[in-house]
Amino acid sequence: MVYIHIRHQVENYAIWREGFDNHAPAREAGGATDEVFVFRNVEDPNEITIILGWSDLDKARAFTQSVSLKGAMQNAGVTSTPEVRILETTG
Repeated sequence: MVYIHIRHQVENYAIWREGFDNHAPAREAGGATDEVFVFRNVEDPNEITIILGWSDLDKARAFTQSVSLKGAMQNAGVTSTPEVRILETTG
């Protein structure tokens, strides 16, 4: 199983969350599983960390580079360069 880990700053959490939730169909079409974890930094609630389960490594990589993801982040008010990592589970 692979996971996409994304951390970034947002201008407004409520606006970002709406955009994130509205982007779910695009994630699912790109191979996302139903594993979705959203975290807010307790010291800075506009710092968001997301962990998304993905069905396939190649599909996960493609999604992180997609125009759809970049546009969704921009529209949702992401204000920093996202830190994106692709992770895999170990034994």
